[in-house]
Amino acid sequence: MYDLLIKGGTVVDGTGSPSRTADVAIAGDRIVEVGRLTGPARRTLPADGLLVTPGWVDIHTHYDGQVTWDSQLAPSFWHGVTSVVMGNCGVGFAPVRPEKRGWLIGLMEGVEDIPGTALADGIQWDWESFPEYMGALARRRHALNVGAMLPHGALRAYVMGERGARNQAASAEDLRAMADLVGEAQAAGAFGLSTSRTLVHRAIDGERVPGTFAALDELEALCTAVAGSGHGLVQVAPAGLTGDDLAAQDTEIAWMNDMSARLGVTVTFLCPQNMVRPESWRDQFAACAAAERHGAHVVPQVFGRSTGSLLSLASRFHPFHGSPTLKALQALPRAEMLRRLAEDPALRRQVAQEATIGPPEGRPRDGNEEYQGLFRNPWPYMYRVDELVDYEPHPESSVQAIAAREQRDPREVALDILLSNDGSGMISYHLLGYARGNLDAHREMLADPRSVIGAGDGGAHVTVICDAGMPTFMLTHWARDRARGPRLPLELVVRKQTADTARLFGLRDRGQLRPGFRADVNLIDFDALSFERPHLVHDLPTGAARLMQKAQGYVATLVNGQTIQENGEDSLARPGMVLRSAASV
Repeated sequence: MYDLLIKGGTVVDGTGSPSRTADVAIAGDRIVEVGRLTGPARRTLPADGLLVTPGWVDIHTHYDGQVTWDSQLAPSFWHGVTSVVMGNCGVGFAPVRPEKRGWLIGLMEGVEDIPGTALADGIQWDWESFPEYMGALARRRHALNVGAMLPHGALRAYVMGERGARNQAASAEDLRAMADLVGEAQAAGAFGLSTSRTLVHRAIDGERVPGTFAALDELEALCTAVAGSGHGLVQVAPAGLTGDDLAAQDTEIAWMNDMSARLGVTVTFLCPQNMVRPESWRDQFAACAAAERHGAHVVPQVFGRSTGSLLSLASRFHPFHGSPTLKALQALPRAEMLRRLAEDPALRRQVAQEATIGPPEGRPRDGNEEYQGLFRNPWPYMYRVDELVDYEPHPESSVQAIAAREQRDPREVALDILLSNDGSGMISYHLLGYARGNLDAHREMLADPRSVIGAGDGGAHVTVICDAGMPTFMLTHWARDRARGPRLPLELVVRKQTADTARLFGLRDRGQLRPGFRADVNLIDFDALSFERPHLVHDLPTGAARLMQKAQGYVATLVNGQTIQENGEDSLARPGMVLRSAASV
């Protein structure tokens, strides 16, 4: 007898094969049969008119701290995600010496915009080494399956202390110690090592992430250790990824391809369309393809849509965060501040004229002259966020275009947007992937068989980005709704975020609806699938704020054969497992 029979759904099995009407039978935590089934079951889920897909495998999240206090792992929980990988971009919380806990919190706060007060209050430290961190995760219960990479920043600080934190050169002894700890982490089930080399990643004190300037001998020692374990990969946030250093892109691709081919290590790197040289991603793809013929396996990790910030008066960064006039008004009760601004056009003009586009105080902006220009004149890249978020807005709806039509100062237009809806108005600021005012480049990147989708950043940038719902967007936009250009086949969209991501990370029994695979499954009302508007909630430790965005249309999500949510209601089941890289099991 089956434990569960999903009956009569449209099965999109994750392999890219054409969808078909079929039943899916589950016993325990495994899929046992797929086809036209008649056997008895303890429970039957009718799936007529529904898509039945594997659960989404999200390989780029930052739940490293949240996973210690939160069993649900939202927003990903609400978007059909069943497995997440943390420890990306060189930041995380293991290994750690007790005296460096606060420093790692500051690193995560600076790089990933997670409130340090929430992390300090919420993290329950019961580990020092990476294997102990994995053990700590295993002692907790989660709705989703969770896996982790070893972060270069934490590793460097653990081995080298202040020298590592300040990006000083590693000695031969340092390299041996770091390589040993990579081996230890791999043996405990790490999915490899992550490193950040981009100048835009800084700790809260302004220092770059440890490893940003790591020499080639350090990178080679770490890649060799990962390759020697027989499993896992190296994830890179490369120098120049935002277009801030165009020469760095060629240098980064060169070392990644070289080490992958020579050492036999898989590398995946963040590969957006930058706004300075928008076609440079083509060169990166071509370099990966050429190196593949010489034995390299370097995988561009692409974005499902443009990336930037959702700006509001409540976020840490918005065009008027440096306005002295607004700062003085914010000392008033919120209702009074909004009343004064609404009733006094001169006061609004004064605030608008004090617009400051750039990072928070004390955080310098790096990059070439063209990259700096994106911040000196940001208005062409800013768009009003309406009740239904348009993730591919037409350039005519930008703040710049509105200001030109209305013959107004774009700063005043932006302020009016933020003050709308009783001060809850939002602007979407496109910093990556929208150089041509459309998502055509993303479609090409996603359709390329060499790419893998990532960079959703679940758990990070909590007051300015809410991209953990990327899997839902992939279905609604690319497979169903896109109106400004060609779409992508549903089967490809499902495969990109299930079988492809699982295969890259060595999850050999997830990401497909096949007998013997883990029963991570979504039942989706495809016609009804939709987003709600991102909104601030104050549910982090200490009451800190984060953006939340739920989805409608996920009729049920199963993890390891158990239903974790049904029609938008948390079942409170917590069947998630700690994922350990295949060869370590």
